[in-house]
Amino acid sequence: MINSDLRLKIVHLITNAKEGHIPSSFSVVDIINFVFEKQLNINKRNINSSKRDYFILSKGHSAAALYVVLNKFKILKDKHLLGYGKSKGILGGHPETTKTPGVEASTGSLGHGFPYAVGIALGLKLSKKKNKVITLIGDGECHEGTIWEAANIAVNQNLNNLTVIVDRNESAIQLMKIENLEKKWKAFGWDVIVADGHSKKSLVKAFKKIKFSLKPKIIIADTVKGKGVSFLEGHGAWHHKIPNKEELKLIEKELGKSNL
Repeated sequence: MINSDLRLKIVHLITNAKEGHIPSSFSVVDIINFVFEKQLNINKRNINSSKRDYFILSKGHSAAALYVVLNKFKILKDKHLLGYGKSKGILGGHPETTKTPGVEASTGSLGHGFPYAVGIALGLKLSKKKNKVITLIGDGECHEGTIWEAANIAVNQNLNNLTVIVDRNESAIQLMKIENLEKKWKAFGWDVIVADGHSKKSLVKAFKKIKFSLKPKIIIADTVKGKGVSFLEGHGAWHHKIPNKEELKLIEKELGKSNL
């Protein structure tokens, strides 16, 4: 389930704006596309409806991945993508809820989006509404104290309308190892499933397993930073690098779109 078309859009909008995280966006774009396609009641007609589901990208520096998916589902227009990173545009390097349709929370600083998602899920449950809340966090965010404070609240309030997905691309191990991530979440009382974040089949199985959970649910999605382009994969210089013309051609070739 490698979405080459979405990856190509990510590369082009980041290259044009000279702003963004290509590898980090590549590691989550398959997940975001899957949840919008298969799990969430969100579309261009109900984007402001009280009956919509909620998706919160806590890993805000991967905003480009969210933008191209919102564009795919007609929530953002092509002209919005062309304005990415520009002063008069509505799309910035991090998501901004006051400007961008489909963005439920302004995120970027690690550890902020997940507590916001817990708050939304709690409000919905108190109101006896059936809306689902899905939030995507990075493995590095799991070092933040706000993550575990919010995780504790979610369990104590029985927020079974909340699903968290961890993008485990292992970027955080460059600074500090995260050991026994599954056990840590289980210790906080969460139902934990491990999946391949680049496999639609694996994600389908993961969501089926947690469908009837009475607890908050977390899917730890194993991913590859820069997935889809060989020389972008891993934890090297490409973290925030912008491709030059020659590198862009190589990226397009690997994505099978060199004729565009």
